[in-house]
Amino acid sequence: MDRREQILQQARRDGRVMVEELALAFGVSAHTIRRDINTLCEEAKLRRLHGGAEYIEGHANLPYQARAVLNFDAKSTIARAVAAEIPDEATIFISIGTTPAIVAGALAGKQALTVITNNLNAAFALSENPSNRIILPGGELRLPDRDLLGPEAVELFSTYRADYGIYGVGGIDSDGSLLDFHASEVQMREQMRINSRRSILVADRSKFGRRAAAVGGHMREADMLVLDRAPEAPHAQLLEDCRGKLVLAMQGD
Repeated sequence: MDRREQILQQARRDGRVMVEELALAFGVSAHTIRRDINTLCEEAKLRRLHGGAEYIEGHANLPYQARAVLNFDAKSTIARAVAAEIPDEATIFISIGTTPAIVAGALAGKQALTVITNNLNAAFALSENPSNRIILPGGELRLPDRDLLGPEAVELFSTYRADYGIYGVGGIDSDGSLLDFHASEVQMREQMRINSRRSILVADRSKFGRRAAAVGGHMREADMLVLDRAPEAPHAQLLEDCRGKLVLAMQGD
């Protein structure tokens, strides 16, 4: 396997690669690694980031199973930080996406939760505890993501008031706007946030600068923002605009 293929496989596994770390690992110059990354970007296999590149690329989302393993350690750390905020007997919204599903797994030890979700993976994770009450919308099941989209889901979230609304996002633009791949995903995420007493946005830092076509909401509107680590420039300054509680799960608050 040549060096570029190894770089691509590491990016696929970890979600991103950094020039200095790769140069040290391969025992070559940073200039050589940048040339490799430039070639992979020109082939539309990676997308440039400040100091490196990320695997997620383009306007179409990756398959669910591929997304589920990307940045898994970061997502798991985020999930534990969120679980520490949720008491027993709370009513919670959980959105679609891999990070909210992992959060649901971290909530499995809580008792007597009322869960309203269109994320079947989250519902399955929380169904292991018989004290929980789980409410799902009707409509068509989207595969392989195992989520429910459509007017029934939007209506469901509009008819409940949750103590906590836990939602992920497809990407975060340079101005802090929240992006998703379909307008219906934005509509449900916003309805969830509006009807939550405390809204919690969960995102690993690979979401900063990730492109998606549908826009709605802003990261500063969340009552709580839980990241794995602070984003790098040019997105780092966005954290200064956050109005709610900021948790950097892998760095401390």
